[in-house]
Amino acid sequence: MLNINKTIENGKALFTLAGRLDTTTAPDLEKELKASLNGVSELVLDFAGLEYISSAGLRVLLSAQKTMFRQGSMKVINVNETILEIFEVTGFSDILTVE
Repeated sequence: MLNINKTIENGKALFTLAGRLDTTTAPDLEKELKASLNGVSELVLDFAGLEYISSAGLRVLLSAQKTMFRQGSMKVINVNETILEIFEVTGFSDILTVE
């Protein structure tokens, strides 16, 4: 289960995620991002409540990063140690801006 809370204001989108970003829930996030990123120059993903991410979730992040690379910036904040370790092992810590 994944809860997605989004706020879009003045070209800045904040997505707050809670739960698990996996094969079942990744398409939901992908759909929300695709519907929301038009005209957005800054994307912030808040992972404070995210407890797990799978390869399907990583693929969605990569897709969002590619989109935002063309139209602005993207960063991931409040990443727990488990997900940070996954980012480091997969090389995503080199691709994404993690704060």
